Amino acid sequence: MLVTGGAGFIGANFVLNWLSQDGTDGIINVDKLTYAGNRNTLASLGGNARHIFSQTDICDRAALDKLFAAHQPRAVVHFAAESHVDRSIHDPAEFIQTNIVGTFNLLEAARTYWGGLDAAAKAAFRFLHVSTDEVFGSLGPGDPQFSETTAYRPNSPYSASKAASDHLVRAYHHTYGLPVLTTHCSNNYGPYHFPEKLIPLMMTNALAGRSLPIYGDGLNVRDWLYVGDHCAAICAVLARGRVGETYNVGGWNEKTNLDVVHTLCDLLDELRRKAIGSYRDQITFVKDRPGHDRRYAIDAHKLERELGWKPAETLETGLRKTVQWYLDNQAWVRNATSGDYRNWMANQYAE
Repeated sequence: MLVTGGAGFIGANFVLNWLSQDGTDGIINVDKLTYAGNRNTLASLGGNARHIFSQTDICDRAALDKLFAAHQPRAVVHFAAESHVDRSIHDPAEFIQTNIVGTFNLLEAARTYWGGLDAAAKAAFRFLHVSTDEVFGSLGPGDPQFSETTAYRPNSPYSASKAASDHLVRAYHHTYGLPVLTTHCSNNYGPYHFPEKLIPLMMTNALAGRSLPIYGDGLNVRDWLYVGDHCAAICAVLARGRVGETYNVGGWNEKTNLDVVHTLCDLLDELRRKAIGSYRDQITFVKDRPGHDRRYAIDAHKLERELGWKPAETLETGLRKTVQWYLDNQAWVRNATSGDYRNWMANQYAE
């Protein structure tokens, strides 16, 4: 398989999980290695003949054509994306380039390659596009959860760029017949998460004795999905999903940001107790970000009904695994939090 963004958070977890299983296909791992791509995450795959890494930008069409021709993949799993809302507010151009232009280039390369396959290989080929629930906009407290038929209402440059990529993928199926699948996931968390997102940021700051910055009143609601469960869902969709369909992947865990941070602090109090006080004492509230969506929630019944998938982890069990992983892997965290990362965080939360 050809996997894009396989050195990022979700992509790397997928690659590691996939290659840990006997009898699975090898992977051509295509990643540009931006600030969020981390080769150290893939260190355990060194010398593994089933893992081929290519530092390639998906905006480079010629490079993509060469990879398809050289490796003849039976499927594409497309994770590569700029994904941080805060960064999209400060610099939307990168999001347009990677998420829209990059997806277009990948679709074109895949379409050209797929068109040259024999009938059996053509029928078996799949292009799985990994998207987000943020394309659906924001929910009110009593609104029904996002379903696969919810209208798109993206509210940030990030979610708008992902919505555009979703539409391109759909169009390539309906116009050219490319056998595509699309998934929309809720907020992921777990090992190897770049520490600019809520959970790894809170973990990193808590252990360093820094403040735990929470936007606004902290009552924004998200549906939290353990990354290992997300990877299992992608495997199910890739193996058994109906071509042309979309599937929502959620954790059935709606919690406010403040609830999540309180739970993290309580776990740290249990597993790495401070000399004085609680980690909750480090919580601070900062100015809300522009256009901050109030609530996301995923209805994942279609995925369970059609493919038999449901999450194995509750938020409590998943967070405990995540906290323990960060405590046990501080060297990875130190490597990820480079000078560029520190400069970004200082500017982002200066107020």
